[in-house]
Amino acid sequence: MTASLDADLTGLADVRAKARAARRAFDELEGADQATLDHIVRAMALAGTKAAEELARLAVDETGYGLYEHKIYKNRYNTGFVAKWMLERRAVGVLWVDEQSRVTAVGTPMGVIAGIIPVTNPTSTTLFKSLAAVKSGNAIVHAPHPRAARCTLRTAEIMAEAAVAAGAPEGLISCIENPTLPATQELMRRPEIALVLATGGPGMVRAAYSSGKPTIAVGAGNVPAYVGVSVPDAAEAAEMIITSKSFDNGTACVAEQSVVVAEAVAAAFLTAFAERGAFWLNAPQQERLIRVLFDDRGALRPAAVGQTAVKLAELAGFAVPTTTRVLAAELDSVGVDTPLSREILGPVLSVYRVRDAAQGWTRCREILALDGEGHTCAVHAADPAEIAPFGTLPAGRIVINTPALFGGMGYSTDVDPSFQLGTGTWSGSICSDNVTPLHLINIKRIAHEVRPWRTVYDPVEL
Repeated sequence: MTASLDADLTGLADVRAKARAARRAFDELEGADQATLDHIVRAMALAGTKAAEELARLAVDETGYGLYEHKIYKNRYNTGFVAKWMLERRAVGVLWVDEQSRVTAVGTPMGVIAGIIPVTNPTSTTLFKSLAAVKSGNAIVHAPHPRAARCTLRTAEIMAEAAVAAGAPEGLISCIENPTLPATQELMRRPEIALVLATGGPGMVRAAYSSGKPTIAVGAGNVPAYVGVSVPDAAEAAEMIITSKSFDNGTACVAEQSVVVAEAVAAAFLTAFAERGAFWLNAPQQERLIRVLFDDRGALRPAAVGQTAVKLAELAGFAVPTTTRVLAAELDSVGVDTPLSREILGPVLSVYRVRDAAQGWTRCREILALDGEGHTCAVHAADPAEIAPFGTLPAGRIVINTPALFGGMGYSTDVDPSFQLGTGTWSGSICSDNVTPLHLINIKRIAHEVRPWRTVYDPVEL
């Protein structure tokens, strides 16, 4: 008890010191123009790219989740593709001028951001949030998941060292060193904090929105993929879905969770699905896998998250070919009583056959309703008439003929590239966008008079 109390007190003291230092750094940076901030961001991105392999190894070794090679790609995505996109845009100073309406928009930083970091993608998320914060002129204090404390801290240190070397004040980027729930809660409530930027499980998201601070947080992602009658290439659709779901052992919430396939193309699609590394589970194997994935309360077991398909099968007590990339279960219902229809942070896919697009829409709607509303839906079809109804689904991203993972995060589509995907009020979030530095600023409007103010009393004809 004494040791626990000491740890909590130490953690709270660390939070207060980091938050105060971040506020001093923000005050010192105040007024920096976009060119100055971009110079710092570029140095941070280069340092993050250089450290991508080191950070990937630290993340896998500490958390036990995901694949080393894929975590390298995630790190580099943020320090390369996303950073380049950021550098091509303005976030502070004059953003745009409307000459006709005589309105000028000016971006101003918010202050100190509390960055809540998940255990599934700790280093890549820390890289993204650090870059986004500094691009928009803010300071940031990261709060890691306790199981990812060391790799998150190291990532923040690399970002901070590069920023300071490029001219940023000390303390602009930091990380809680001994994360606990009380320490994270204290950080979110601190008077220095202007915004909470949260990525994590449902409990952490609820805590973030309960902090009393403006918050951008993300919800769960039970993502369906519809394979339609007009699918351009059934085999390519199978490859896209399997690649997306198996990437980093399924630790990305934007990856597919279920496949809904039209009966007319089911034979070709499911054959290609098996040829590309899907292992079909029989009923007893499904039951054994459920016991590995979920505890008695129905919660995902942490030890089962982010494991390979082969490892999950081994834990469930059966063998699969070493070439297996995903475990697949053909189901006929969606709901809490069908555990494999839920979001699973691992390479497991549920598969449903449907008569046509109308029945496919209904099934996708059911899947999204099971803790996935507001996130993402993938559609594999060429006929605009078959695609169109899916645009009415409650999903912030509806990606067409592309992997949900790469399309949703803005690589293979032209939605804004990001590593935090808003899910909107469908799932209790304030934001349905892919979060960018433009979400981390306040925008002033400098507006000149364009009509005589005294005419406010005149009647208006409609």
